[in-house]
Amino acid sequence: MNQRNPEPFSEDTARSLLEMLFPGSELIAITVPMGSFSNFTHIVEARSEDRNPLQVVVRRYKVFGDYDRGEKARREFKTFELLNQYKVPAPEALYLDMKGEVLGIPGIVTGFVPGSLMMDTPPDPMDWARKLARTLAHIHSIPCGEEVQEFLLKGNSEASWFLRADAPPSYMQAYPGGAELWYLLQALYPNLEPVLPTLLHIDYWSGNILWHENEISAVIDWEEAAYGDPAIDVGYARMNMCLMGLPNAADEFLNVYEAEMGGKVENLGVWELAACVRPMIDPEDWLVVGMDGLHTDLFLQFIADAKERS
Repeated sequence: MNQRNPEPFSEDTARSLLEMLFPGSELIAITVPMGSFSNFTHIVEARSEDRNPLQVVVRRYKVFGDYDRGEKARREFKTFELLNQYKVPAPEALYLDMKGEVLGIPGIVTGFVPGSLMMDTPPDPMDWARKLARTLAHIHSIPCGEEVQEFLLKGNSEASWFLRADAPPSYMQAYPGGAELWYLLQALYPNLEPVLPTLLHIDYWSGNILWHENEISAVIDWEEAAYGDPAIDVGYARMNMCLMGLPNAADEFLNVYEAEMGGKVENLGVWELAACVRPMIDPEDWLVVGMDGLHTDLFLQFIADAKERS
């Protein structure tokens, strides 16, 4: 089997999976959800033995670099188990296939959660920001001791990958002010305030949040789940809000998050600046043709504000 271009998810595989999870169930349909880019994702619709409708989501991992897809499957599955345990809105963890013995390649199966992505400007940005803040505070409140950390990535390292080189990466050198930002972060990073590590999403933004009836129904895409400084998630979420032209919502998000967590977010300016490296990798996608017509001036203002904060 070609692991880079595996066989399509077949009806036979779906039936075998259903029989294992829900004996006696009947396959109805297999569909591909909108926005399924980073992995092979399918929704399996079926009818249970007692004729009740059921749906599951099959997520099989594509090859990216030298990632161990079995470990990625395990990490996301166990994170979903943890989220389920602490009642965070997230899909139910149903089946882990680290070796691809059933799914063909490493992957997981979760319950289906109704909802849609809110990619445009929300009708009530402040309410939207408050709900995102409370959900993130809920996630960051989950105990994250050694047993949990064992299956997670190291978030501080993941969010500062660009500092591992001896000089600014080419994409930062190419972006106006990017090299200067790299040197600034090289100076700031060793002096971060020590904080209690929390569970991190690493990519907490609108593209990974499902909404149903104006409430968050699920936080999805946990394949890079990590532990580390909570400001990593806060700063990245705030950058995305500001790039949507919603700086007031970003401030409300921070206010509500800090109220929920009972104190100031340490190291926020540093991690906001670190978040700004991502758009520099592909500024045309982030700052020109991205959602809601992002503009460079919004990005530069966020950088300036983060420098003041750091």
